[in-house]
Amino acid sequence: MNILVLEPYYGGSHKAFLAGLIHHLPYAFDLLTLPAHSWKWRMRLAAPHFAGVLASDPRYKVKTFDRILCSSLVDVAALRGLLPPHLRGIPVLTYFHENQFAYPMQVSEARDVHFGLTNLTTALASDRLAFNSQYNLDSFLAGCRELLAKMSDMSLSGYEEAIRAKATILNPGLDFSGIDACAGERLTGRPPVIVWNHRWEHDKNPELFFSTLYGFAEQGVYFGLIVLGESFRNQPPIFAQAAERLAPHIVHFGYAADRQEYRRLLCQGDVVVSTANHEFYGMAMLEAVRSGCRPLVPDRLSYRELFAPVFRYEDVDFSRKLMAAMEAGRLATHEAQSLTSRFSWPEMADRFRQWLEL
Repeated sequence: MNILVLEPYYGGSHKAFLAGLIHHLPYAFDLLTLPAHSWKWRMRLAAPHFAGVLASDPRYKVKTFDRILCSSLVDVAALRGLLPPHLRGIPVLTYFHENQFAYPMQVSEARDVHFGLTNLTTALASDRLAFNSQYNLDSFLAGCRELLAKMSDMSLSGYEEAIRAKATILNPGLDFSGIDACAGERLTGRPPVIVWNHRWEHDKNPELFFSTLYGFAEQGVYFGLIVLGESFRNQPPIFAQAAERLAPHIVHFGYAADRQEYRRLLCQGDVVVSTANHEFYGMAMLEAVRSGCRPLVPDRLSYRELFAPVFRYEDVDFSRKLMAAMEAGRLATHEAQSLTSRFSWPEMADRFRQWLEL
């Protein structure tokens, strides 16, 4: 098959997903992309932008495609109305990495419901849909129900049934080869090392994580700390505070731009922790678990789909469960592989092939 990919936010997990898809599936992919910034502008205008490129670029006037694959940042309803005539009959498939009803907002920012409505019309206008987790689909439909309940004199009867009928859950495949290559490099003679590898934002609930470690430090608990993840200009102040208060315990504190260094640091950990109040999937946790870190995740969000109850906690039990995880130590290689292999590209590729060829 020849597949046209439209990705207006070509970076991070979106870019990694497409790289895996292209590598593991036997199709010809033609990518139209935009850099990963200004997501609101992308969502508003990527559809007419891409439609304009497809109409004006001579290459696309003669090229034929079997599928058009979009991310959920493309307004598919607008796209289908603006595509050149020779492309309008091609099935459009949309992959939801996230949805704008449940995506976390900055503390000082009000939610613009129009982005969620764009996701809704995209879902209705697409031929097939895939969501990266059941939580993503469920929170999307819950957001639709809550918003549409406010309509006074219009009806969208049957929209939820129509969406469910063409939606499937497809976890994004992960490439564990780089992690497997360094998984045996754990340094010995260290205290248990706790890993945090999430975005430095409020929705990841860093206050619970660091306040618990402050208590451990005051009690004289022996531990090391690796803090990874991307930081931004307006990061929660607790990160700067933690870098100072936990300095004697720190092995690494900051974003690791080099992927090999990032993997090496993961392989130095014993326990990987999430305290998130928001997570559509959990790619960072799965990567750390593959490296041998024992997972500890909240009993909510997409984590219920990824990890058994033994690895989950209620917030009131976080301190006790973290201490127990530190005492249990790293996972054996076979444990790490059994927890993560089903999410690898070799395991997921055939499911994506079936979705694309349906």
